[in-house]
Amino acid sequence: MSNPDEGTLLTDLYQLTMLQAYFDQGMADTAVFEFFVRKLPAGRNFLVAAGLEQALDYLEGLRFTPDELEWLAHCGRFHQPFVDSLADLRFTGEIHALAEGTVFFPNEPLLRVVAPLREAQLVETRLINLLQFQTLVASKAARVRLAAGDKVLADFGMRRAHGAEAALLSARASYIAGFNGTSNVRAGMRWGIPLSGTMAHSFIQAHDQELEAFAHFARSHPQTTTLLIDTYDTEAAARALPPLVRTLAAEGIRIQAVRIDSGDLGNHARQVRAILDAGGAQGIKIFASGDLDEYGVRALLESAAPIDGFGVGTRMNTCADHPYLECAYKLQEYAGVARRKLSEGKANWPGRKQVFRRHDAAGHLAGDTLTLETGHPPGTPLIAQVMSGGRRLAPSPTLDQVRDYAQGQLASLPPALRQLEAGPAYPVAVADTLRELARQVDAKRQ
Repeated sequence: MSNPDEGTLLTDLYQLTMLQAYFDQGMADTAVFEFFVRKLPAGRNFLVAAGLEQALDYLEGLRFTPDELEWLAHCGRFHQPFVDSLADLRFTGEIHALAEGTVFFPNEPLLRVVAPLREAQLVETRLINLLQFQTLVASKAARVRLAAGDKVLADFGMRRAHGAEAALLSARASYIAGFNGTSNVRAGMRWGIPLSGTMAHSFIQAHDQELEAFAHFARSHPQTTTLLIDTYDTEAAARALPPLVRTLAAEGIRIQAVRIDSGDLGNHARQVRAILDAGGAQGIKIFASGDLDEYGVRALLESAAPIDGFGVGTRMNTCADHPYLECAYKLQEYAGVARRKLSEGKANWPGRKQVFRRHDAAGHLAGDTLTLETGHPPGTPLIAQVMSGGRRLAPSPTLDQVRDYAQGQLASLPPALRQLEAGPAYPVAVADTLRELARQVDAKRQ
């Protein structure tokens, strides 16, 4: 969700200094930029596209406010005719993009902007900001989903997220990737993401007796009771529960689960499961949280820990092991002429591109071809136009539709790419026509 209070000045200075130089030189032809990831983070096998909805929101609302124009006019960097020209600036271009939830690989464009030069240039910073972050979180969350199988997953990362927007967007991105819910109430209100949460240790500590705290909470929330049992002694709390379960059941109240948030989660879960089962509370599920990521979830399940669901927060919402993508938004064409950056280690393919994807007989991804927009190699094209004249071409899919699509994408990954360790590189062929265009562009500069 883009915050309208942030304004168009939420950008890098050089976007505006370039715009003034373009203005002074009368450079206003159509430009084509593409956003892509140069390479996968170490150990990763794929990425999941996310953030398109917020990018389109931003583009449709692009404009300078009177306060922003006033500030630009007096900040000492820009002349008045240029500032005046910004008053009517709106995004009027086209957007072509991968659908949110699409699995993709290096050098495959997530998004293409076709617009007058100043519009296409100005939006670079915020588009990268929106697309990179949600793609990063969705890709991390997808790995947690693959590790967890069909276990319940909840996003618990708001308090460690890097700001309010990051907390909201990470809840959205993790839901796209297959999480079942979030503790973030605003995300539940905004997007209808199911809410998940229990209580804090402070609730237990505020009572003189732990069992009293459990009873009070259960009676206050008779339909959604999950009890946090590791404030003092996890196993002692579990042993005290069966009599309370029977008392509450007589009142029509059912304890759904217990949550363990500290210590050796697997060992505690095994002991708690045995205690609850022996006490006739076999229906109570066990939910675990506490510094988990895809590796922690996998280790617990491989150890046969009897855990029914996981709360995953800090390490996912901050993408602790790989907190950024090596991504770029580069000029591909200006005034009808293909362009190409040749910086050492950062050269990109020129022109407007399309990705065609092939599947094998089992429905698994078999290989992609990166080609020019006009190419037609075997496979299904992945990039579609979603905006024209600065407006969406069709209503956006619902978040649940995006989530379902993303789950289909993950299911289509070859088994080797579904693993947490690095697998064989997914084949992305570069079409001969694209290579030839790059050769022609390079030859013009010699």
